[in-house]
Amino acid sequence: MDSYLVPAGYGEAEYVEKRSRFIGQVWRVESEAEARERIEESRRRYHDCRHNCWCYAIREGNILRYTDGGEPQGTAGQPMLNVFLKEEVTNTVCVVTRYFGGILLGAGGLTRAYGGTAKLALDAAGISRMRLWAVLMVPCPYSLYERMRLLVEKSGGVVENADFGADVVLTVLLPSEDVPAFQAAATELSAGTVEILVEEEKFQPGPP
Repeated sequence: MDSYLVPAGYGEAEYVEKRSRFIGQVWRVESEAEARERIEESRRRYHDCRHNCWCYAIREGNILRYTDGGEPQGTAGQPMLNVFLKEEVTNTVCVVTRYFGGILLGAGGLTRAYGGTAKLALDAAGISRMRLWAVLMVPCPYSLYERMRLLVEKSGGVVENADFGADVVLTVLLPSEDVPAFQAAATELSAGTVEILVEEEKFQPGPP
């Protein structure tokens, strides 16, 4: 199953240029219909704005859409979309709202402002990788806890939970393709005393 990059969550950022206020918002979406819903939500939220520009990229069907929202052609939607294409982030919608400050920015200024605001909003959202993850139960004695935790991180995994009982039991999220290598390394670390159980596999966002 393929892996791909998506926004980690909702992100919002603000940028001011010559008294014009730009508000960027980024969401992760699964369909064009959901992207349109987010755009409408933003229009209602900022109903009094001068310009509402947007773009979205949907992986299924390779759908790319954008609008300049009344700004000069090529100065808003395309620069915003270029941010996501450059970062290779898909299943995303971005809206940048502008409150005009009374001073014209020119085509170059608008392009930088819209693209820059989209990037700030994406940075605020963060980036995750959609892929097949395995959920592992990793028991270990307290003496190995720190080294096991570091091994998980080194293997590209995440410790989602640690249950401290007679021994420590870690709930670990790890890319499915990396499970055999991790199991071998954990066996070596524990001299064969740790038995790792694969609880389930699921396709979901995780660390990029």
